Amino acid sequence: MLENELMAGRSILVADDDMAIRTVLSQALSRAGYEVRATGVASTLWRWVEAGDGDLIITDVVMPDENAFELLPRIKKLRPDLPIIVMSAQNTFMTAIKASERGAYDYLPKPFDLKELVAIVGRALNSPRPGAERDPHHEIEGMPLVGRSPAMQEIYRALARLMQTDLTVMITGESGTGKELVARALHDYGKRKKGPFVAINMAAIPRDLIESELFGHEKGAFTGANQRSAGRFEQAEGGTLFLDEIGDMPMEAQTRLLRVLQQGEYTTVGGRTPIKSNVRIVAATNKDLRVSIQQGLFREDLFFRLNVVPLRLPPLRERTEDVPDLVRHFFKIAADEGLPQKRMEPAALDRLKRYRWPGNIRELENLTRRLAALYPQEIISESLVESELGQDYAAPAQVAAVDTPAAAQRGGREREKDDSLAISVERHLAELFKSYGDGLPPPGLYHRILREIEYPLLSAALAATRGNQIKAAELLGLNRNTLRKKVRDLDIRLMRLPR
Repeated sequence: MLENELMAGRSILVADDDMAIRTVLSQALSRAGYEVRATGVASTLWRWVEAGDGDLIITDVVMPDENAFELLPRIKKLRPDLPIIVMSAQNTFMTAIKASERGAYDYLPKPFDLKELVAIVGRALNSPRPGAERDPHHEIEGMPLVGRSPAMQEIYRALARLMQTDLTVMITGESGTGKELVARALHDYGKRKKGPFVAINMAAIPRDLIESELFGHEKGAFTGANQRSAGRFEQAEGGTLFLDEIGDMPMEAQTRLLRVLQQGEYTTVGGRTPIKSNVRIVAATNKDLRVSIQQGLFREDLFFRLNVVPLRLPPLRERTEDVPDLVRHFFKIAADEGLPQKRMEPAALDRLKRYRWPGNIRELENLTRRLAALYPQEIISESLVESELGQDYAAPAQVAAVDTPAAAQRGGREREKDDSLAISVERHLAELFKSYGDGLPPPGLYHRILREIEYPLLSAALAATRGNQIKAAELLGLNRNTLRKKVRDLDIRLMRLPR
């Protein structure tokens, strides 16, 4: 009853040149208790706004007489508190950004869910926000993110809301899904775009150098520190610091990072004077950090500080309808770089959409570059794509077909287990290298893989010997002092084995 009273007398102005959409919206909003006025032209909408009519606007972007993005700044200048919801069939990242820049309350890609729209209308009317001052003449060129799938539309809408904030963002997703592209978009189209964007990959830097890389060091802080060096925090002052592969950050650096997030200051390695920090943090990982927390590899309090706004990037296999757009995008980039212009026949695109893409967008980009560079034909056929994809999968299939039966024939159950483990590791590494396509993983892979294996292995050995490091060292074939140092360096805690 109270909700109906709140909606009574609320007037919604609908502008769309499609009569069917106007009818559907008018019926849905009327059933929800609103008064609705609908028009198919921007000039009528502007006349209503000038007269002071309407408590909220729902408008399409493309109108017969004027683009809504040209009209929105005038509306916001005249009535800054009037909420505006923008609809568009041009479902791109830039559409969402332009809607946000021009003061829209929200952006909905067509087709949209009517229940969702009615819910957004209710939120907008009950929690009005003042119009933000934006430059109506500011135009953005280029499009850093590509795709029109529902999954990407959710990403675009989230980014549009985050652009004018300094909230810390945690981007999760498999390798190759474009996490750094999203981080750069947050910076390049946000309030800190005039400041620097600084990226650091935790997996590519030796563990003992990460603190110095992040926070800088003073002269004489350690052997080889012949002069003061600025860290990434200092380099990113006033801008954005992108912490890629945050799950690989060692515990000591995690503690220092937590202090920055809590107190807004840090000290250099070897320094004593706190330095104020004015940096937006965007972190990314392809790991499940909650599992890392359970394993004692990641601080829970740091996780909650970083995970203020979680943003999950879908793997390419969950958005295969975006493959044609991505292929055209990458072919255009290749042509701009001097490679021959290419296009794909429909059957070839269909074949790409059926592929699983373990390397995600990075793998697709590498494939398109390879097709553009190596083949003379302008139109890429399905058979050519099939041959390229077949080569990608040949090596792992051979490992599985040849090695697995051989291992089963070797004597001894323990030997079989060892061979099975070796095959499993071989497959994992083969998939890892394949996921990078023609490129290579970032430097430091040996230590990264070793670290990921060492922690659970040493933890299990200590659990099996009930924490007795002498017995655990014998079990592992390690020197007792070596084991003690590894336990200390990796911050290993005693785990319980299942009974």
